[in-house]
Amino acid sequence: MRKIICLISVVLSTLGLAQTPVNAYATPEAKQILAYIASLGDNILSGQHSYNEEPEKFYKLAYEITGNYPAVWGTDFYWNSQKDPGERIVKNAIQKHEEGALVTLMWHVGRPTDKPPYSWSESVQNEFSDENWEQVLTPNTALHLRWLKQVDHVASYLKKLEESGVPVLWRPYHEMNGVWFWWGNNPEAYKKLWKILYNRLAEYHQLNNLIWVWNANAPRDIPFDEAFAYEDFYPGAEYVDILATDVYHYDYEQRDYEALLKLAAGKPIALGEVGELPKPNILQKQPKWSWFMVWSNWLETANTVNRVKEIYNYSKTITKDEIKK
Repeated sequence: MRKIICLISVVLSTLGLAQTPVNAYATPEAKQILAYIASLGDNILSGQHSYNEEPEKFYKLAYEITGNYPAVWGTDFYWNSQKDPGERIVKNAIQKHEEGALVTLMWHVGRPTDKPPYSWSESVQNEFSDENWEQVLTPNTALHLRWLKQVDHVASYLKKLEESGVPVLWRPYHEMNGVWFWWGNNPEAYKKLWKILYNRLAEYHQLNNLIWVWNANAPRDIPFDEAFAYEDFYPGAEYVDILATDVYHYDYEQRDYEALLKLAAGKPIALGEVGELPKPNILQKQPKWSWFMVWSNWLETANTVNRVKEIYNYSKTITKDEIKK
């Protein structure tokens, strides 16, 4: 019955009759945030990512530059040290929610073949064989059980956020159309992985505070650093609330924007991560982006103070104190 209700929700959204979460049991807070994002029109929420070990640093830097806090605060469940960052992330996410910001969380998780803490090149960005994929997608195999342990671990923190009334723009397994993460470069396997992740979190754990953000990378044709077409990796409208992409080095290609907009078929789209901020003239040509989120230190290494001020002063940009929930 739960799946049937979710399917009805997707059909209504596709028909433009409602912007409802794909999880029909979504919390009132999650429904409210998704409805708000869907109502933005040509306005755009400002956002800033911070490393989980420095949860305030770049968020505060945005304020120091502009005099306004970003509307969206983001961080990452990446576990690369002996101490699990989960409790710290929960604490900071609750704080940001109480301060009035929207919260987005991502998950640079290591391969399920490895144990935490996860090194970057040896785990997060290492290869994942066809045999590994077959096993991780097959119930009751040793590798599938290890994957479940990873998912259940992050679910325990997401549940604490739900219990605290915090809706989460949840964007796991991002940039999947690129060749650099273990979960990428295998379209059919990836789509299955997304679906079983959704089922584990939404069905088994009944996490209803998640707004599901499918976050690809801007397509590019760079040898050994490719990012392939969005649609090849899209798991389907019944598993996704918002479609996002990551744009670095000012690659705001109009054709990529239009391709994502077409794939979204009425769902909101967003700039999940950016390096160089878009200029106002870009946003005038690409008015449907729901938010941008600058990646941590790129705020100062890839953008001038004037560029940051320009986008925050843009008439369509929404800062934290301007959010209407």
